[in-house]
Amino acid sequence: MRWPGRIGRAAQQRLLSLALLSVFCLPLLPQLPAMADDAAGTETSDAEALVSKLSDERDEKQVELDKLQQNITLSSGRISQLQAEIDKFAGDNASLKQALVDSAARRRALEEKIGDSEQKIADLTTKEDALHQSLNAERDVLADVLAALQRMGRDPPPALLVSPGDALASVRSAILLNGVVPELRDKLDGVLADLKALQSVKTELVSERDGLAQSLDAIAEEEKRMDLLMAENDRSRQQSADTLAAEQSQAEALAAKATDLNSLIASLETEISSARNASKLAAEEAARQSSMTEAQKNAARERALSIPPDKNRITPAYPFSDLKDRLILPVDGKILRSYGDPDGTGHNATGITVETRPGALVTAPADGTVVYAGRFRSYGEMVILNVGDGYHIVMTGMDGLKVRQGDFIFSGEPLAAMGATRVASAATLALETEKPTLYIEFRHDGKPVDSQSWWAEDKNGKARNDT
Repeated sequence: MRWPGRIGRAAQQRLLSLALLSVFCLPLLPQLPAMADDAAGTETSDAEALVSKLSDERDEKQVELDKLQQNITLSSGRISQLQAEIDKFAGDNASLKQALVDSAARRRALEEKIGDSEQKIADLTTKEDALHQSLNAERDVLADVLAALQRMGRDPPPALLVSPGDALASVRSAILLNGVVPELRDKLDGVLADLKALQSVKTELVSERDGLAQSLDAIAEEEKRMDLLMAENDRSRQQSADTLAAEQSQAEALAAKATDLNSLIASLETEISSARNASKLAAEEAARQSSMTEAQKNAARERALSIPPDKNRITPAYPFSDLKDRLILPVDGKILRSYGDPDGTGHNATGITVETRPGALVTAPADGTVVYAGRFRSYGEMVILNVGDGYHIVMTGMDGLKVRQGDFIFSGEPLAAMGATRVASAATLALETEKPTLYIEFRHDGKPVDSQSWWAEDKNGKARNDT
């Protein structure tokens, strides 16, 4: 038999590992004696209890995140600083609109960062749960280890660690170690690896949650800045409040009578002066374009795309047909349904549907005039933009609108915010999600067209297709 008093460092490290296991894993083993007596009878019920507990913990963590976001507030001093920043734009409509576009871009970047953090936290939580379950499944191994350590504790082997000359104690230690280490070594290595992985996951979770909290603080400030900018924008409107209110009431009456989008858009551009003016300007631009030769069009296109657009413009900076591969989705999210996909009613979709976060900001994908902003049938809040060249962009499923009928909107300017859940409508039938969804439809000369060729592909390829 190998002389126990000369046992190698590796064996000593294994013994230390066993001791560490007894310390770190005791919280996982509150009922070891009962397990040893009747492990088979309790295995199923223990597993079910664990699954239920983990599910409850996940729900509690999500509630905590939701409460954290709701309870974030800005100090009165910071709000005053933001107001002073906004007051500088008074009377400067061009700078004000650019500030709105910049604020929207920052907010959308933060929303994307928050979405990534939430997904990473969900993935780490799932990994944490799996490690807990793996450790729980090895309770019998840990029970054997603890039993051996308890025997060693009752009759400690001083010769191994203190006085190698005591042969009897060394033999006793060797018997205990030979009984535990060879049989359980592989499983214990796996358990130790799980423990290390669990600690790493917990550290990552703490870091990711701290980062999420910082992002939530930042987006709360950006939302407040945007609210103040919108309020200043309202004060700078050229049209009187009475005129705007009258047009809005007239548009709502037309929407109540309209049976579909075709009839709604046609009636708006016939009956509402702001929509009629936008249509007239678009027609004049189309006529000007048609009188140009192809060479002149190409030269004008290159010139327009090479210089910044006019900050005081009241018509689109670029012809809409020239913007293919250049538009950014109006909201950050995942495309659930594309043009031509089955729509759940036996027909094919005439637009795209994007799943997004609750409260996500919706921005204008292109310059255009708001010909309608309000509720329409079962679609929730809807915005229709006349973007020129005979094109309209229809967006539905939103909640809080930030624009009014007759507004000329820059690309990237805020239009609305999404609600907390999906709006039930014909456009969202058969979708396996309860998250908010934005429906986007491009129409040319009154007919739906596929918008895919207009969307720029982002770094993750989300804009084109993320099904």
